[in-house]
Amino acid sequence: MMAVAMLLLPGIDVIAKKVGARIPVGEIVWFRFFFQSIFMGCAALYFLDRHQLRLTHPLQHLIRACMIALATLLFFSAIQFMPLAESIAIFFIEPLLLTVLAAMFLGEPIGWRRSLAVVAGFGGAMLIVRPEFAKAGWAALLPLGAAFAFATYLLLTKRLSGHTHPIAIQLFTGVAALLVMSSVLALGAVAGVSWLSPILPSSSDLALLCLLGLFASTGHLLVVMAFARVQASTLAPLQYLEIVSATILGFYFFGDFPDLVAWVGVAIIVGAGVFVAWRESKIAGAKKPTAQT
Repeated sequence: MMAVAMLLLPGIDVIAKKVGARIPVGEIVWFRFFFQSIFMGCAALYFLDRHQLRLTHPLQHLIRACMIALATLLFFSAIQFMPLAESIAIFFIEPLLLTVLAAMFLGEPIGWRRSLAVVAGFGGAMLIVRPEFAKAGWAALLPLGAAFAFATYLLLTKRLSGHTHPIAIQLFTGVAALLVMSSVLALGAVAGVSWLSPILPSSSDLALLCLLGLFASTGHLLVVMAFARVQASTLAPLQYLEIVSATILGFYFFGDFPDLVAWVGVAIIVGAGVFVAWRESKIAGAKKPTAQT
C-alpha cells in the first residue's frame, strides 16, 4: 500500500505544476480537497455505516487538515519555481523531522545516533537548497516548510489511525481542509493576492484537477491504511520511492533532471532517513517482550 502510494503521489505534483501556469496555486489546492471530499464522501456512503463515521478527537482532525492544506499550498507553490525532483528531494527531510517531532510531542527517545542522522539529513537538504536558492530565491525554502507541515500531519495520522476508519479520516480531512482553503481564498480575493484569487478554470483544466483529486485521495488513503497496519519505522524508507517516480515524471514532462550536487544531497537525505528508520525498528524490536517457555 505504501509503495503504491509513493509511486502514485508525484502525479499530483505533475498536474499541479502543469495547471499552475494558468490557475492560481491556492485554487489548485482548493480543488484538490474539493474532489477528495467528493470521492471520500461517495466511498463513505458505500462502505461505512453511521457508527464508523463518528468523529473522535475533532481538534486533532482539524489541526491535521490545516497541516495538509498548508503542506500542499507550500509545495504546490515551490514546484512553480523549482524542478519537481529537487523540490521533492528537499521535502524528504520530512521523515527526519517526524523523528524530532515524535521525540518532542510523544516522548519517544531519539538517541545520539539518530540525532546525528537528522543533522546529516539537514546537511543533505542544504546541499540541494543552496544552488536552488540562487536560482529560485526564497522559493527554495518552501519545500522545507511543506516538510514540517507534512511531518505534523503524519504524526497526527499515526495517532488517529487506530481510532477512526481510514475512509472516515480522509473524508474529515478533505472537508475540513476544503473549509480552511475556502476561507483562505476568500481573504485572498478581498486582499487582491493573485495566487489566492480564484478564476474560472477551463473544462480541460477542470478534468486535470479532478484527476489530481483522485490521485491525492487514493494515495493518502493508502498511506492511512498502511499506517494502521504497520509501524511507522517500517514504512518510512518506502517514502523515498517518491523520489524515483518524481525524477522520471519530471524528466518526461518538464525535461528536468537533478545535477550531481543534488544527487549527493538526495543520497545523504535518503541514507539518513533509512538509518533512522532502521534504528527505530531495531529499538522497537528490542522492546518487544520475549516469549516464556
